[in-house]
Amino acid sequence: MAATRACLVALVVALAFVFLEGLAAAAPATPESRAQRRREVRSLLRRLNKPPVASIQSLDGDIIDCVHISKQPAFDHPLLKNHTIQMQPSYHPGGMYHESNIPPHHITQTWHQNGKCPENTIPIRRTKEEDVLRANSIKRYGKKRPQSIANLDSINKPVISNISTGHQHAIASAQVDNCHGTKASFNLWKPTIARADDFSLTQLWIIGGSYSGNDLNTIEAGWQVYPGLYMDRNTRLFIYWTRDAYQTTGCYNLHCSGFIQTNNQITLGGSISPTSTYGGAQYDIDILVWKDKVGGNWWLQVGGYYVGYWPSFIFTYLANSASSVQWGGEVFSPDVGQTSTHMGSGHFPNEGFRQASYIRNIQVVDSSNSLIPPSDVGLIAQQNNSYDVQGGVYGSDWGTYIYYGGPGN
Repeated sequence: MAATRACLVALVVALAFVFLEGLAAAAPATPESRAQRRREVRSLLRRLNKPPVASIQSLDGDIIDCVHISKQPAFDHPLLKNHTIQMQPSYHPGGMYHESNIPPHHITQTWHQNGKCPENTIPIRRTKEEDVLRANSIKRYGKKRPQSIANLDSINKPVISNISTGHQHAIASAQVDNCHGTKASFNLWKPTIARADDFSLTQLWIIGGSYSGNDLNTIEAGWQVYPGLYMDRNTRLFIYWTRDAYQTTGCYNLHCSGFIQTNNQITLGGSISPTSTYGGAQYDIDILVWKDKVGGNWWLQVGGYYVGYWPSFIFTYLANSASSVQWGGEVFSPDVGQTSTHMGSGHFPNEGFRQASYIRNIQVVDSSNSLIPPSDVGLIAQQNNSYDVQGGVYGSDWGTYIYYGGPGN
């Protein structure tokens, strides 16, 4: 009963947030309010767009600013004012690595065709004024809405569902004591997006805390198609984090202070290619997030690149370890019960390889800093006639895996 009451309270808070945000968006604009909004937008842009050492115009319309590593947005965080950058992790987790006949995906981002950033800089996708003006709320720009993660209670209580807050998931989930990270290979696709306000993503979630206390901590990484954020329908690499259940902290990519990037070749929020085709060539991308046992920082590796890290002290629960991990797909839409936005390939899991999207070689980093297969993996799909998930274990080639996705309604 207490758990149900907590879930209902969280649901009411989320619905109230969406309702109030909608009222604010519907209020008639006056010349004064428009001028104030533009002032707020320009103030935000000054914080996000740091002075570059060089800039690169990408063929996909992005402008990539090469910002000195010490001037990146992370250092606006009050706890990072005097932080010494850790350029590389002190160790790499050992354990099981599976070989596959699917070649690993070499990270190719569109902007690479026109140049590269110099040493001691990091590439940052420039935020434009029109990007922010399109957002319903300047304060919420670059942030997820509350309830952006599948509630574990939905396994046993499907009536308490994120569908009412606009999110649907098809994921695998595992409870892991003293978890220090996860690694998996993510099948790359370019899902169809039905409307500009929708998004479709595939990612991992490293989790501590809960919604009920508004103290949910997450580290997230994967790929997404999100016209509302990027003004296109390209498949893009992304990260996210929060320490208060998406209420005020955290953001996509480098839209707020927190994540410290060390790599000069990977743009967070940058488009990636090629992507898989139905019945044809399949492409994967390996993502590993783990807690460095010396510095305590949570490192991100994409393909063979160390991208950067989340300092442990920006979190509460994740300052020490995680308690659960999730892998899979998510679709958001204001009309989530009716949207035809695709998840993954847009096809159901039972179609299998080259038709359905998958995540394979799923592993977790245990308390001894070793990569091991997860145990007791549960599957969550809130409306399996729209999006579904199936899982299994397939020897040394794929390890623990899931097929997931669907066409929506």
